Amino acid sequence: MGAGDRKWGQLVQDIVFMAAAPLLAYYLARQFLSRLDPDAGAKAEASQKALAASTRLQSIFSNHDREDDGEYDDDDDEDGHGLPPYDNERPSKEALVLTPMEQTIAMEVVSPSEIPVTFDDIGGLDDIIEELREAVIYPLTMPHLYASHSSLLTAPSGVLLYGPPGCGKTMLAKALARESGACFINLHISTLTEKWYGDSNKLVAAVFSLARKLQPTIVFIDEIDAVLGQRRSGEHEASGMVKAEFMTHWDGLASSTTNGGSQRICILGATNRIQDIDEAILRRLPKKFPISLPNAGQRRQIFELTLKDTKIDRRASSSPSRRRGPEQQQQQQQQQQQGPPPFDLNTLVRVSAGMSGSDIKEACRDAAMVPVREYIKAAKASGRSMGRGIKSEAVRGLQTDDFFGRRGGVRQLQLAEPEPGEVDDGVGSQASSGSTEEVDDFDDAAEDVGGAQRR
Repeated sequence: MGAGDRKWGQLVQDIVFMAAAPLLAYYLARQFLSRLDPDAGAKAEASQKALAASTRLQSIFSNHDREDDGEYDDDDDEDGHGLPPYDNERPSKEALVLTPMEQTIAMEVVSPSEIPVTFDDIGGLDDIIEELREAVIYPLTMPHLYASHSSLLTAPSGVLLYGPPGCGKTMLAKALARESGACFINLHISTLTEKWYGDSNKLVAAVFSLARKLQPTIVFIDEIDAVLGQRRSGEHEASGMVKAEFMTHWDGLASSTTNGGSQRICILGATNRIQDIDEAILRRLPKKFPISLPNAGQRRQIFELTLKDTKIDRRASSSPSRRRGPEQQQQQQQQQQQGPPPFDLNTLVRVSAGMSGSDIKEACRDAAMVPVREYIKAAKASGRSMGRGIKSEAVRGLQTDDFFGRRGGVRQLQLAEPEPGEVDDGVGSQASSGSTEEVDDFDDAAEDVGGAQRR
């Protein structure tokens, strides 16, 4: 029996080896051939890119669907109808098939939930925000409402935000991505730059093909003058081809078809060098919004928004934006006789003339550090430990003098202080109305460039 069992065991072992040998040979041959394949790394990278693009779009669509369901439920409670506000023509996640180039662009699609900025966080640009809603958001997301009234009421093919640096152009784009409800593609210059000849053109075509699949779509290009600047005779051939490809897909022969209709794609550009943009590109950006330096009323709103979560010393301060009764006015007169209040918003608004919104924010950041710095110095001088001995409620509130120290944006405040005859204490200053009818140096520069090209 022992010899028979050993015989059967040897037989089983031979059978296992015979079955495992072909599998082992197949695995070794596959590994050997994969190492010889020069495109193995590219294929693996493409597979990972496809998976990442699919996962990203699925998460964005899922969040968008949940938000839409919540909005529809609210509509049901109000009017009793279960109809959505507009017809969503985007394909389902399962039906969306992307090319390799579209997968690269898909990584630039922005999820609204990832952006913390809303229109309520932007001060002094209420008129432009309302025009962006009427000209971009509503025509893209509710085309039936506008088309039923007139065929002219369609979303513009392009919108340009231009003006000095730090005045809120990119912040407006962030809020637009958050609140538009349309698919938002944040197109970077590096995404369109490829070392192989012709690949940049294919990426540009992929931008519009993906935008058509996901429409309504907003394509945002920050510093658009660097990508679509003026075409010159001495520039590289590849750069000119990218611009031509972009314009062809943007507003060319295939931009609208009989079957598909007009594409619901809006190009949103931001620049502080409008004079460097090509004339043909400017023609495709019919809506131009000048974002100029804030006036007195706009600076007041920026200060109030920036300092809304900051502890302020209000022992004798007052709110100049609210109407006061006789008692409040009498109290204010008494306070003025006693001396200026610790925090005076009027003074900050006056001396910040000529500063951008970004400059004001940095000045507020530097000023907010002054009370903390003083408390830390006092704690060290008294010998208290810097651990549990520090109490945040013991830090004093922000004062006007904190903006006139030695650091950061204080020098900007001092340099920006206007002459006595140039002080604008009214909220209705027209230095920067925020209207699209405003004509400034940027418009003059664009007209000069266009006139020179036509001549």
